[in-house]
Amino acid sequence: MATFLAIIIKEQKPNYAFLFVVFVGCVIFLFLIEQIYYILSMLEKIAVNANINMMYLETILKIIGIAYIAEFASQITKDAGQGALASKVELAGKILILAMAVPILTVLIETIIAMIPTN
Repeated sequence: MATFLAIIIKEQKPNYAFLFVVFVGCVIFLFLIEQIYYILSMLEKIAVNANINMMYLETILKIIGIAYIAEFASQITKDAGQGALASKVELAGKILILAMAVPILTVLIETIIAMIPTN
């Protein structure tokens, strides 16, 4: 429904169509907050039951959040007709994800090295 409205608005007022699309995207996100909270609660319970360090779960959830936010921002930027800027937003998101993953990768590499038998 919002797509058809955006097309109709775009014919008359392109600037308003962009704002309408951003508004609808935010409304959709707000409707999903309850489901996101449920998923996060479930993952936390699983991590506690599996005796997993919460730092790892928090880091992974932050990485997932960065990925979704970067994708959302990139799509909005593309909708605004700024494809070059959208690719920069995607690159920034990827670099932030890599930076967040470094501690987990470090622990993983240290664990693998500790498992290798030494002569």
